[in-house]
Amino acid sequence: MNQEFTNAVYQIVAAIPAGRVASYGQVARQAGYPRHARFVGRLMGRLPKGSTLPWHRVIRGDGGLPLAGTPSGELQIQRLTDEGVTVLGNRVPKSCFWQP
Repeated sequence: MNQEFTNAVYQIVAAIPAGRVASYGQVARQAGYPRHARFVGRLMGRLPKGSTLPWHRVIRGDGGLPLAGTPSGELQIQRLTDEGVTVLGNRVPKSCFWQP
């Protein structure tokens, strides 16, 4: 992953408004790398401890929460619901997706 891609991903994720989510693929496309959704996931998983980037707003394209059933997944659900995002059965409806 190059630094240009990493910086673009961080800027895009920082811009996702509270109460909305974006998919890994959506973030990758906006960053100019449409086939790099997995790399977006890796970047989210490797954020430095104490990062304020809203990683919890980045989910799978089908609305599924990739960390469901883990402590990080529980934190993700809590943060999303605190922001008013509907989470039903570890999924977020398409109506909650961010349209920049």
